[in-house]
Amino acid sequence: MPRRRLTDDERELWQRVARSARRLSLSGELPDDPTPPATAPDPRAPFSDPPVPPAKAKGKAPPRALPIPPAALSGRASPPPVRLDLAETVSERLAKEPVRMDRNLHRSMTRGKLDPESRIDLHGMTVAEAHSALNGFLISAHARGLRLVLVITGKGRKPGPDHVAPMPVRAGILKHEVPHWLRLPPLNALVMEVREAHRSHGGTGAYYIYLRKRR
Repeated sequence: MPRRRLTDDERELWQRVARSARRLSLSGELPDDPTPPATAPDPRAPFSDPPVPPAKAKGKAPPRALPIPPAALSGRASPPPVRLDLAETVSERLAKEPVRMDRNLHRSMTRGKLDPESRIDLHGMTVAEAHSALNGFLISAHARGLRLVLVITGKGRKPGPDHVAPMPVRAGILKHEVPHWLRLPPLNALVMEVREAHRSHGGTGAYYIYLRKRR
């Protein structure tokens, strides 16, 4: 009877069995296997989540959750604060201007150690009246050879709570207009220095005007 050859399927099955076979010891017992065989899960057991490994004893603690602001829960973020008046004040602008007069005299003047040779008070005047009075006063003072004069404008009253305006309004219109007038003709040719007065001469409600020498 001719010898039958193994088919491909039979040969593959035999190789699998041969690879999984283990040699017997001389006593006929299987050698000890350090790795225990894996147990197949029971298909009838209920499904459960894999166990969570315990936290390490050492190391940083997990970060704490920050409280969520109520605005974020409602879906509306609180708007940032709005600053309407972005322009710098007269005091800030004058402080940035370079010193044109003698520095020692400037230091004495700003410290209130120099007495003005003449002064004018613009309180109670309208803008037009104050502008005209200031021009006449400074032209006359320069013609007389005066150098340091004092112009009193007042600090102005702040708008009341019932004041309504489309743009922010600063207190003291004359306080803000006088430095502007001094940069216009004919006064710009007469004025060398403009600074806020020392508190002994009116403080922020007055200006030191240092005039040029008469030619």
